[in-house]
Amino acid sequence: MRLLDKHGRNITDLRISVTDRCNYKCVYCRTGREGAQFPDLPLSDYLRMAQVFVSLGITKVRITGGEPLLRAGLVDFVGELSQVKTLDGAPLETAVTTNGHLLAEMAEPLKAAGLTRVTVSMDAVDPVRFSRITRVQAGFEAVLSGIRAARQAGLNPVKVNCVLLRGFNDDQIVEFARFARAEGVVVRFIEFMPLEEDRMWSPEVVVTMDEVLAKIASAHPVREIQHGESETARRFVFEDGGGEIGMIAPVSRPFCGHCSRVRVTSDGKLRTCLFSVVEHDLAGLMRSGANDLALRAFISEAVMNKEEGHRIGQPDFVPASRTMVHIGG
Repeated sequence: MRLLDKHGRNITDLRISVTDRCNYKCVYCRTGREGAQFPDLPLSDYLRMAQVFVSLGITKVRITGGEPLLRAGLVDFVGELSQVKTLDGAPLETAVTTNGHLLAEMAEPLKAAGLTRVTVSMDAVDPVRFSRITRVQAGFEAVLSGIRAARQAGLNPVKVNCVLLRGFNDDQIVEFARFARAEGVVVRFIEFMPLEEDRMWSPEVVVTMDEVLAKIASAHPVREIQHGESETARRFVFEDGGGEIGMIAPVSRPFCGHCSRVRVTSDGKLRTCLFSVVEHDLAGLMRSGANDLALRAFISEAVMNKEEGHRIGQPDFVPASRTMVHIGG
């Protein structure tokens, strides 16, 4: 039995948040006043959840937070997760999304444990601007060291995600293109979504995919290359062969029709969409003593009713019941 929803989408990607804590307070994410709001579960619970999901056809698990590298025991958790086989008998693809602050010292152990890939969230390539965004001093060099350590460890291609806000960091676009070429990473620009704690989102703040591509092309011409149907990012390479960038455009170019993802929060709630207003208490069911057969039935029913789309910008749009940092990136 494989996970399908009522819209005919095959669900193959799982994101598990292993902590609600973060050592950054990025202005487009947190208010700067609130910290963690939800408890973490034992890593063994997340492992069991992942194993049940994989038995339903999941082929990729991404570990998120908060900041997942803060979680004690993460390397061992990755090691156990990497031993899980998909329904086809292939190795499970494992990835981590991190702010990169602790990555320099953890990249090699994570790779050795079986981690497949890493994505680093980084919203400026200027140290002063970086500190303003993250509210952390001297973090830029730590993240840059982490990115380079991940490449050295073989966690390639290393992806660097940048959330763009008009008038805030949109002047970094061309600099990020140069960074991608210089550092040998894939920079992915993400349109700002209404998922921040301050609820400051408006359509005017969104820097669209077309705007980003126009700015990059003015300095370094690019061309689009093929991407997987369920991939969130449109992929572009520089005409001179100097690297790759991606565009994740959920606002101007929604990709909900091909969504293959579900999420589990740090407190064990299954969310079938980033913008879900209803959560499914998977951890509660586990605590009640449910066996794996019952967990599979619970997950299958929840996924069958996965939302058709997020409806950002539509008159009937309803904000998600949690903000991004408390869902898992």
